[in-house]
Amino acid sequence: MKINSNFNNLVPNYLFADVSRLTNEFIAANPDKNVIRLGIGDVTLPLAPVVVDAMKKACDDFLHQSTFKGYPEYEGYDFARSAVSDYYQSFGVIVQPDEVFISDGAKSDCGNIGDIFSQDNTVLIPDPVYPVYVDANIMAGRNIIYAPSGESEHFLPMPNKKIKADIIYLCSPNNPTGAAYNKEQLTEWVNYALENDAIILYDAAYEAFISEGLPRSIYAVENARYCAIELCSLSKTAGFTGVRCGYTIVPHELIREGKKLHDLWYRRQATKFNGVSWAVQCGAAAVFSPEGQRQCRSNIEYYHENAALIGSMLDELGIYYTGGKNSPYIWMKCPFSMSGWEFFDYLLKNAAVVGTPGEGFGSCGNGFFRLTSFNSHEKTAEAVERIKSLLS
Repeated sequence: MKINSNFNNLVPNYLFADVSRLTNEFIAANPDKNVIRLGIGDVTLPLAPVVVDAMKKACDDFLHQSTFKGYPEYEGYDFARSAVSDYYQSFGVIVQPDEVFISDGAKSDCGNIGDIFSQDNTVLIPDPVYPVYVDANIMAGRNIIYAPSGESEHFLPMPNKKIKADIIYLCSPNNPTGAAYNKEQLTEWVNYALENDAIILYDAAYEAFISEGLPRSIYAVENARYCAIELCSLSKTAGFTGVRCGYTIVPHELIREGKKLHDLWYRRQATKFNGVSWAVQCGAAAVFSPEGQRQCRSNIEYYHENAALIGSMLDELGIYYTGGKNSPYIWMKCPFSMSGWEFFDYLLKNAAVVGTPGEGFGSCGNGFFRLTSFNSHEKTAEAVERIKSLLS
């Protein structure tokens, strides 16, 4: 028996595990400190009432033989897939219900989607980036190249025509930087993918936070259906971090080597995934109802207000940052020429505020730091005052 030796190429610990460990050690040593967490991007507001009501009603269905539900459909129930399709149509993008696959979240699908691609493919990943894209492909043994970005690109890397890639990961609005592509920039990426016969894996987990008229789907770009798979999640859109539901869209036009990628993904899901429960899919469908959208938008605006508080503080201090307006994340330049981990320690020890070091998201994250807006107004305001006092 041999293990998958590719695991030896991973960094020893997952970024957020290190952040949690160091935070807990500080709390244990300083029990009198009121630590405020603006690090891990977990929501804090409760689920929308209409969603909870739908899930409660769905749970009641399990009480009666006539309405009992067993294994769900691998690709999701028709009503949930139609709800996603209608949602896309509400902002002018056409996605057919049978192109939607309901899943347990974008993180899972971002890692699992590689099952339908050869290990020989070269993968292009932005830097900085969400660690799952990198780690999942290291585990698979694929060749990874990076699209670096920094202040000069406002952390929005663009394609380099001298480099050829087979699979391209894009995230907009981006985690961790909060930067979001406009339509012209996404068009460049689509054209690059088409020229290279590549596939874009487009992570749209934060599309609901877009507030400046930017594309909310890769399919807003002409011909993207011939080169892009879109993955999305209800974790931040509707607070489903503890419920787990998302979806992946695989257009029928996506054909490589004579095979429809839609069919390959269905085969993969039917083999390795038992589907999302009836109750969760009922809750997900309620998210996309008119009342569900109203209630979920209220939560998103709450987080937007927190992001605005953080952004205003950084503006006042004259610190460069991206994100906030179209994203729950604020990506700030570390003061005093510190590294991300140095600033993590400095902020924790002197202000009892937790953020995430930029180095955990790639080499281009060195000297940057991520703050999130997923806390209460009160705690966010307190954290802002502490940071301001520390850095003024």
